[in-house]
Amino acid sequence: MQPKTTLKTRSHAAFRLNYHLILVIKYRHKVITIEMLERMRDIFADVLGKWGCDLVEFNGKDDHVHLLIDTHPALDLSRLVGNLKTVSARHIRKEFAEHLEPYFWKPYFWSRSYCVSTTGGASLKTVKEYVLSQEKPAT
Repeated sequence: MQPKTTLKTRSHAAFRLNYHLILVIKYRHKVITIEMLERMRDIFADVLGKWGCDLVEFNGKDDHVHLLIDTHPALDLSRLVGNLKTVSARHIRKEFAEHLEPYFWKPYFWSRSYCVSTTGGASLKTVKEYVLSQEKPAT
């Protein structure tokens, strides 16, 4: 599924906000299985829905996951990321406890760090050129 290119509206704002979020397993342990990845997709989609956001794309490898998220301007991004990590870790640690036991002696799952970047239909260069090309107001 591709991110939507049309603007959404809410109150007095028109927007299209998409983020690419990368979450890494604590100590980069290679613990993620296909079943875990499928379960994470459901958990992330559910949490995002409660925040008024959408999971556009999701995938991962054995030690990290990638989420493409469609959001809104009232979003507190750092709180959302914390909530995604907390809820998913709690479910995954509970549902896959036997598989994870050899890797974590404390209730760890995600690394404390994360990577997030904005995405958009136009490159930064294109947006800069557009802004600079705007006509100055008449004096």
